[in-house]
Amino acid sequence: MKTLQNHTLIYDNECPMCNIYSKGFTKCGMLDESGREAFTELSLKNKELIDFKRAKNEIALVDHNRNEVVYGLDSLLLIIGNSFPLLEKIARIQPLYWFFKKLYSFVSYNRKQIIPSKKDETEQACIPDFNLKYRITYIAFVVFFSAYILSLFTTKLGLNGDHHFLRELIVCLGQIAWQTLFLKVYLKEKIWNYIGNMMTVSLIGTLLLIPALLINLSPAFNIIYFGIVVLIMFMEHIRRCKILKLNFLPTISWTLFRMTALAVIILLSF
Repeated sequence: MKTLQNHTLIYDNECPMCNIYSKGFTKCGMLDESGREAFTELSLKNKELIDFKRAKNEIALVDHNRNEVVYGLDSLLLIIGNSFPLLEKIARIQPLYWFFKKLYSFVSYNRKQIIPSKKDETEQACIPDFNLKYRITYIAFVVFFSAYILSLFTTKLGLNGDHHFLRELIVCLGQIAWQTLFLKVYLKEKIWNYIGNMMTVSLIGTLLLIPALLINLSPAFNIIYFGIVVLIMFMEHIRRCKILKLNFLPTISWTLFRMTALAVIILLSF
């Protein structure tokens, strides 16, 4: 690998995804060993150069030769392009560049809902701005993806009926509506943060169901496996509520809706 000299990547050290790929750049030699710096441990020189607010939304790459800073997708392409120029040229072709830029923003603005941290409440935390467009996009993605996978899995369980996808879509949307109406007064300004985390819990459960769709196992095992997935989701929901400094009310409400929805589906299947 060709090392990009005299550059420092300012990464969110409370974000596992940012930790992994920034460390990967240094490990494979695309950046030198001192080529990354934690956002919460900024040197005075880098703090003076970067746009502090923008760096929370888009990862910053400081060029010490020119005392210039690039952000977001452009910073990543600059690092990658130094070792693989062709990849950078391809990525900068429209509409690929537009797509990757939107994808980067989609992940960046939702990264604290995908993987929250107990230190997100601190003053120096690298918390991205709230972006309604990307939050709704994330919620919509999880809703449709979860509804599709669940429709396939419930069919495999033998919970027959017409319009499996539509049924699961209504359940997913119903969960959001129920939690929003029931908890809006309690959650107040945390409502969008909570809903984002709740959708990640749904996404985790959905991803865990995919292996069961790919393997032909007995109905009994599928039911047991489904129960394990639900338990994992339940525990993850509790964990995330603790990180958000919420009590058990959201989990109780979430569980009641899930149990009611499952009972209705089972009854309708007979």
